[in-house]
This record gives sequence, C-alpha cells and structure tokens, in this order.
Amino acid sequence: QVQLVESGGGLVQPGGSLRLSCAASGSFSSIYAMGWYRQAPGKQRESVASITTGGMTSYAGSVKGRFTISRDNAKNTVYLQMDSLKLEDTAVYYCNSVIKPREYLTSLVYWGQGTQVTVSS
Repeated sequence: QVQLVESGGGLVQPGGSLRLSCAASGSFSSIYAMGWYRQAPGKQRESVASITTGGMTSYAGSVKGRFTISRDNAKNTVYLQMDSLKLEDTAVYYCNSVIKPREYLTSLVYWGQGTQVTVSS
C-alpha cells in the first residue's frame, strides 16, 4: 500500500522558517508530480507549490519568493522550505503526489495525513 508521510510542522514566530518533508513508501513503480497544499480554518484547500519529475516548479502567488519546493527522487521525498512565514500561512499542510502502484495499470493521486503549521507571535 502506498503512503505519503509528512513531517516538520510546528509553531513558529512571524518571519521564521520551517521545513516540511513528505516521503512516499510502499510498492510503486513510478512517482510523478509532487506538491503541497494547505487548508486554513474555514477556507478551501489550496495549492501551494508543485514540482515535476524533471524539477520544474510552480508556486501560488502568495508564497512565491518565500517558499521553495524541492525533491529527492532517490529518497522518494518532497520538501517545502518555508521562509519569512506570515500569520496567514497558518494552516494544515498536505503533501500530494501522483504515483503508479506496482499492481495498477494507471497512476493514482495520493495525499498525506497533513501537518499543522502555526505562525504566531
């Protein structure tokens, strides 16, 4: 069974930094795009950043220049470096990836369990 396991959330002051990690585990043959989403209380889940297998990245306008997404294909892991954090970055952050399980003919979309990021003074 394929799983995405996140880590790295926590409490940080405005202007601070956090690094989130998300590792894929289980039986799969390929990992394609990977990304991060977030959901703040009372708001819809929104895309934060994504990265292709070749390393092309895209960012939401609200985080561009402050967040950096990267991946280590050898470790099946995606990272989100978050700098200059703001109060409005407070949310549950979810890892997302398109993965082809070995026993399937097609790829599926997987989600992590979510990790809380709280920016507060």
